[in-house]
Amino acid sequence: MYKVIFFTNVLRILDERGMTKNELSERSGVSISFLSDLTTGKANPSLKVMEAIGNALETPLPLLLESTDLDKHTLDALAGGKAPSSLPPGYERVSAVLPEHRAFVVKKWGEETRKKLGGRNAKK
Repeated sequence: MYKVIFFTNVLRILDERGMTKNELSERSGVSISFLSDLTTGKANPSLKVMEAIGNALETPLPLLLESTDLDKHTLDALAGGKAPSSLPPGYERVSAVLPEHRAFVVKKWGEETRKKLGGRNAKK
């Protein structure tokens, strides 16, 4: 399931940045054929490959593995039951594209929530 979340996020970020798989290949050092297999769900990337891709996208690896635009039903189906989460019950991680002023407010909410959770996922 992690590879589906990973490649879904990679494709989303490529699209958001107007970046091609060829550019990602050049920046990450990962072959274009492997990237193609990865983004179609045929490849299983190693941690080293995922880290290289994350660095090339300037995106933290945990974000590429945990946040997703896939809905909960799809994630649960991919997991063969209930998808694992690092969050306690009643909390949900979301991804959104917002204007700067609204993003500022949402970031503040996120900081407050991390503090409530006892520093878990706290900003360093």
